[in-house]
Amino acid sequence: MSDHDSFVPDGFEVPVELVGDGFRLEPLGEQHNERDLAAWSGSIGHVRATPGFGDGAWPPPEGMSAERDLADLARHARDFAARTGFTYSVLDGGDDVIGCVYIYPGREDPDRVHVSSWVRADRAALDRTLYEAVSRWLAEVWPFQPERIVYAAR
Repeated sequence: MSDHDSFVPDGFEVPVELVGDGFRLEPLGEQHNERDLAAWSGSIGHVRATPGFGDGAWPPPEGMSAERDLADLARHARDFAARTGFTYSVLDGGDDVIGCVYIYPGREDPDRVHVSSWVRADRAALDRTLYEAVSRWLAEVWPFQPERIVYAAR
């Protein structure tokens, strides 16, 4: 898959919401910046201990500026618009950011679908619920063959 190829078929309508038990997903965007930054920067150790984030690449242990986080969110929003990858903000019942879900082609094997998610340390009990709900959502709604999906193990 080249950088300009869509990750999903042209006719596929990308979901813009998933409502689960204690959370809802919406596409991550610049409007989440302050809440997103607070969510992960207050839980760096917990996020780094979450399956899929153990390589030390993210989040940076020193944190980052609001401007750098905003640029990161803008990049994810561009990927979503281009259909080359999909990042969702995990919100509580209101608008408080409590995590993220990432759906991207595999780096080493672009035919694979790499999925990872994290929740804030104070919402750690939600991690399994989110994993199970997103796994069902991927199987029931998304156009990926189950054997292609690699969701960081829980």
